[in-house]
Amino acid sequence: MAQDTQTESRKLLQRLRDALAEDSAGQARLDKITHLIATSMGTEVCSIYLFRDDDTLELCATEGLNAEAVHQTRMRIGEGLVGRVAKSSKVVNTDDAPSAKGFRYMPETGEEIYSSFCGVPVQRLGDNLGVLVVQSKDKRTYSPDEVYALEVVAMVLAEMTELGAFVGEGAAMSALHQQSVMFRGACAQEGAAEGHIWLHEPRVVVTNPVADDPEVELQRLNEAVETLRVGVDRMLEGANTGDKEQLQVLEAYRMFANSKGWMRRMEQDISRGLSAEASVEKEQSSARKRMEEVTDAYLRERLHDLDDLSNRLLRILTGQGNETGADMPADPVLVARNIGPGELLEYGRNLRGIILEEGSVGSHAAIVARALAIPLVIHADRITTEALNGDHVMVDGDQGIVHLRPDDSVVTAFRDKIAMAAEAQERYASIREKPATSLDGETVHLHMNAGLMADLPSLNSSGAEGVGLFRTELQFLIRNQMPKRTELANLYSRVMDAAGDMRVVFRTLDIGSDKVLPYMAPQDEPNPALGWRAVRVALDKPGVMRMQLQALLRAANGRPLTVMFPFVAQFDEYRAARAEMDKALERERILGHPLPASLEVGAMLETPSLGFAPKRFFEEVDFLSIGGNDLKQFFFAADRENERVRRRYDTLNVSFLTFLEGIVNRCVDTDTPLSFCGEDAGRPIEAVCLAAIGMRHLSMRPASIGPVKSLLRRVNLAEIKAVIDEARISGEQSVRPAVMTYLRNQG
Repeated sequence: MAQDTQTESRKLLQRLRDALAEDSAGQARLDKITHLIATSMGTEVCSIYLFRDDDTLELCATEGLNAEAVHQTRMRIGEGLVGRVAKSSKVVNTDDAPSAKGFRYMPETGEEIYSSFCGVPVQRLGDNLGVLVVQSKDKRTYSPDEVYALEVVAMVLAEMTELGAFVGEGAAMSALHQQSVMFRGACAQEGAAEGHIWLHEPRVVVTNPVADDPEVELQRLNEAVETLRVGVDRMLEGANTGDKEQLQVLEAYRMFANSKGWMRRMEQDISRGLSAEASVEKEQSSARKRMEEVTDAYLRERLHDLDDLSNRLLRILTGQGNETGADMPADPVLVARNIGPGELLEYGRNLRGIILEEGSVGSHAAIVARALAIPLVIHADRITTEALNGDHVMVDGDQGIVHLRPDDSVVTAFRDKIAMAAEAQERYASIREKPATSLDGETVHLHMNAGLMADLPSLNSSGAEGVGLFRTELQFLIRNQMPKRTELANLYSRVMDAAGDMRVVFRTLDIGSDKVLPYMAPQDEPNPALGWRAVRVALDKPGVMRMQLQALLRAANGRPLTVMFPFVAQFDEYRAARAEMDKALERERILGHPLPASLEVGAMLETPSLGFAPKRFFEEVDFLSIGGNDLKQFFFAADRENERVRRRYDTLNVSFLTFLEGIVNRCVDTDTPLSFCGEDAGRPIEAVCLAAIGMRHLSMRPASIGPVKSLLRRVNLAEIKAVIDEARISGEQSVRPAVMTYLRNQG
């Protein structure tokens, strides 16, 4: 690259920095910047368009176009050449703009006399903030050096936009990280929380995008890269040498850290006038842009490695990030793109809430959040971009809504909601020791779901009568290798100790679908929810099942034991799993170990097929538990991970209730104990309807027991059953409206 081109680029960036440092309003800064760029590049026009909202660009400053068009000219993303740049995040460079694909004439700007057009995206780490445009009357295509210079300038503009340098009169010039923002996500764990943001992977803010001395910046970059490489080498040294896949990933990671092409591009950016930090971030933005375009999963993962390395390098250069000693707020609300169960457990119960950009209702993080009773909102798009550590936030887990930097009216309304919830909890505490007996004398037994030792104190505080479901997979998911039998036996023993005389139903390992063990080869299945999972895996890999059954038998140590097999779809699967239990019992007897005082072996009914199993199955099984979450998705053929359809079908749909009632009747006929486990068991309206059709055992998260018990004690189940039957006869699709009307009439 020519030395004079580099010098001119540095001079322009330094002038821009000086203009940005002046004590002037946002609009005055923008006006001066467009003038500087146009003068430096020898073009008649320079314009800056910024996003007014997610879909609309606004002309915020111009040198050369009609001044009256500023803050008046707007266009949708994809509209015109400017909109095309914003949509594609790619440069548009043409010597004949009116003939170019997508050109749109804006009469108020007076741009019809300009032939040449070059537009570059103003973006930071893949987040589009606007478009920088230069135009001239002469028919010319801007040179690669000129385009490169514009991209460097756009990078600086992006940094300064984020830092609030252009806050001013225009609606499109509000700085990020200052305004009140509401995010609509999806509910993965109910509850309301107020606190302050703690970013799992803090966003690094570059405050010095322009540098004076390239030599100093090159030295800083080289020192930081050397520190990064040493850190990666240490990761390799500490890796599990027996895990070839992990070693391959880390070797690829080291290859990127030593990439000469990566270094050369960053050195080139520094020579143009960027600081070391800005050069890293410019390359990171390019990598993210490429990552969005790559369909190959392996290449996307490698580009993700490069993104992660860039983050590490930025933290070394800036000294920013959680690992540098920043203090977590006293009331932390965790924000992340996604998070694993082990990482989430490290934070523990001191989190007030969790907000994820990704995630799913059945994810490991959601399971842990439910276990810890922490409100969780998923699919909060762009929250990691907008939020900064320490920002005030309010999380409405019931509605799946997040209020970031809320205004006073939102704060008041939200605190009223939290206060009402606290009052309700006090009311529920007063009935904790009382039975869930309806007005017509029917008692429903309420149990809690659990998966961690941390859940067990809730047995007493919630008023639960036992653990209706203990998920054993969490101990497998949070580790990097298979747990040992003795470790599991000790854990299960502690669970039984904590429960005392109360019954604990241990569900055997339920993996597959969305629950993939980190040390198990992933299965490339087109529909994993209907694939190789749960009891299917256990029967195909009986060694793991035998180890777990032995651990459960040894944990019981002569006490009563209750075990349940998940996702049983047909009678033979239950018989085969039961046979494994019988073998494990015989082995323990031969070894002289104490056998359980009593043993109950049941199945989880999660597939419609099992509802139609032979009568002999209902007679042989010791008990059944309906897994409502999976059963509902299979009954309606509606994936519960798919936000478009998962709320489309109502649990109180007449067809579903009729199917459930059929199962209740079959269990009554064979005297088979039956319970219902899942999210719907913990929703008061659904719970009373389930009780009305004959369910006498419900298992739910601990926080739901109080609300469900409160409503059950105030209704007549026989009358609700009559309402359900009437709605069914009248041809209603759902009994919900009729039940709600009845409850309102009852006060």
